[in-house]
Amino acid sequence: ALDGLLFEGMTIAAGGFGLCGIPELLLQAIKEAGTKNLTFASNNAGVDDFGIGILLQTKQVKKMLSSYVGENAEFMRQYLSGELELEFNPQGTLAERMRAGGCGIPGFYTRTGVGTVIAEGKEHKDFNGETYILEEGIFADLSIVKAWKADATGNLVFRKTARNFNPPAAMCGKVCVVEVEEIVPTGSLDPDHIHLPGIYVHRIIQGEHEKRIEQRTVRSA
Repeated sequence: ALDGLLFEGMTIAAGGFGLCGIPELLLQAIKEAGTKNLTFASNNAGVDDFGIGILLQTKQVKKMLSSYVGENAEFMRQYLSGELELEFNPQGTLAERMRAGGCGIPGFYTRTGVGTVIAEGKEHKDFNGETYILEEGIFADLSIVKAWKADATGNLVFRKTARNFNPPAAMCGKVCVVEVEEIVPTGSLDPDHIHLPGIYVHRIIQGEHEKRIEQRTVRSA
């Protein structure tokens, strides 16, 4: 599914939140391809041995645009040692940067981050007495996402919280490759239940997924 799409120094937008709804099969394929100096736009980098974390282990990632990195010791080690570039984004800002790129919007103003290190070096503008900062849309070379179901034309349905960052990540790539649990006949999906239309999707693969739990939490009986 990634044949002819990968090249050194490219930017990849990846869906998922924690280990929920991540394109694990496509990430493994990128690892096996050995493509280096990658920039990833993703909420987080998975954990040390799963998700984008497997690409950190092989030193294939040059830069991360992320919100949260707290579950990945190798991520922390590489960042603190200067081996990995990191551009922190508030979660809502990151999601909107992806969505904006997918809609052809080069930038937008937000109040989030004003007065913090997030705002350093960014244009400030006042609207109705409030200060906003300019954030740029993300235009990725490739989007990789995970969906629950797809039809043959690429219409996608995500399952529960696995929807998370996947729709905006899918929108902002020049090419979007999706891995799904099931491909159903065209016309079998209720149009009102489609979360992302096939206009954004270029390639689909079906596969088996591990579905790890990042932090298992239980209560007493």
